[in-house]
Amino acid sequence: MNTPRTNVRQHILDTAKPIILGKGFSVVGLNEVLSAAAVPKGSFYHYFKSKELFGEALLESYFSDYLAYLDQLLGNQAVPAAERLMAYWRGWLESQASCDMQGKCLAVKLGGEVSDLSEAMRLALHQGTDQIIDRLAACIAAGLVDGSLTGAIDAQHTALTLYEMWLGATLLSKMRRDRSAMEGAMLATLSLLNLAK
Repeated sequence: MNTPRTNVRQHILDTAKPIILGKGFSVVGLNEVLSAAAVPKGSFYHYFKSKELFGEALLESYFSDYLAYLDQLLGNQAVPAAERLMAYWRGWLESQASCDMQGKCLAVKLGGEVSDLSEAMRLALHQGTDQIIDRLAACIAAGLVDGSLTGAIDAQHTALTLYEMWLGATLLSKMRRDRSAMEGAMLATLSLLNLAK
């Protein structure tokens, strides 16, 4: 049940997400987040004990929303699993290539920045990405069962390989300021899943 306290806490997290996606975690001050959220500056520690625990909560909230999106997209049994997977990768390409900060991947943005600074945030990133990979693996396994994917595909290994490739391609796209790396990842995805025409 949502209480006023949890609503304000979530409001702070929701307000902080696009700011941190735009600037990074270390650069953003708590005052900036609280000002944008229209929450009194002195009340931050009422909701979070430290900036590190705020960052951990931000990642947990992000992954909770992302996993719910994945469950809806990849769990749609009315659509062949291969189509669900490719819808996911197409959505990734479009959202990460766009200028809209709201759709950007927080794991990509913060992975390199906070993993050496905060063990709690590193673990939140690790657990969240593992859960994404597990859902991708389940969808790949479903594709082998429903016949939309064929060949000697190890579902867990393929899911891990694909996710690692797309994370790397997204970082390269940020550096290059173009979508060529993600377009390359799309071609490699089709090949790994034996969907290349």
